[in-house]
Amino acid sequence: STNAGGTAVLRYGNTRELCLGLEVVTAQGEIWDGLRGLRKDNTGYDLRDLYIGAEGTLGIITAAVLKLFPQPKAELTALVALPSADAALQLLTMAQSQCGASLTGFELMSAFCLQLVSKHYPHMRQPFAEDHPQYVLLELSDSESEEHASAMLEKLIEAALEQEIILDAVLASSIAQSKALWNLREHIPLAQAEEGKNIKHDISIPIARIGEYIHTTDALLQEAFPGCRMVTFGHLGDGNLHYNVSPPEGGSDLEFIARQEDINRVVHDSVNRFNGSISAEHGLGALKRGEIVRYKSEVEMNLMRAIKQALDPKNLMNPGKVI
Repeated sequence: STNAGGTAVLRYGNTRELCLGLEVVTAQGEIWDGLRGLRKDNTGYDLRDLYIGAEGTLGIITAAVLKLFPQPKAELTALVALPSADAALQLLTMAQSQCGASLTGFELMSAFCLQLVSKHYPHMRQPFAEDHPQYVLLELSDSESEEHASAMLEKLIEAALEQEIILDAVLASSIAQSKALWNLREHIPLAQAEEGKNIKHDISIPIARIGEYIHTTDALLQEAFPGCRMVTFGHLGDGNLHYNVSPPEGGSDLEFIARQEDINRVVHDSVNRFNGSISAEHGLGALKRGEIVRYKSEVEMNLMRAIKQALDPKNLMNPGKVI
């Protein structure tokens, strides 16, 4: 109940966009049957979207009607190397223009991300002979044919190389190669855990300003916590970054974690200055409950408290979370 999206959000949307109806048990023990599955229903307040993303603090979702899609006839994957996050944004614009709804995944990964994967999982083959500042894992899903998808992807890569937006590219030519490329992305959080303690941030930034945010916040953290290492990856297509911070090489994990509140403040204050959100899809829970008071207006907080009071006056539903 956090309105998550995931790696295919570009094509399929997040939870609210995928859900057509809910059944909910209220704090009073009543059952709301909202399972009609209608795409349009403007007969009052949208209760469905109110419960989605509420982290179980307003009621318990017991059933859902979900939107389904035809299985694509082809899925193609490419890993591209780029000089910067701004170049990745240029590639995103080009991919959306040329590929439209076929663009399914667009995952940004910093050089340090793949360095960690290579360090802790040496059996996983790195596609490029040398490191590059940024990478994008790109996936197309096509409803026509593999030939059509392949032509579309090759045209995109050729144009991006010609315009010097990307530095290099690897196109998967089999399901096994595609899985190998996705494994690099999926092993980033695992490799980060192997490296030691880390401070995680699930944030969203206006897409056009992501490169500026990364550059600015990296500099702020290095100034305040010299030697700290940023592990930056995420769903660039919807502005969702996993902006994680690891201690300096050889530094003390305990000393680093003791500074967690200070590090969070730098990251979250920077998010706020860029008109972003300190929680993109993982929710607030208990850890970020106190943080939102700093970044949301009094009007917004009062509205949320009023909703909570109206639906769960005895605070029975997941107490101590969100607000």
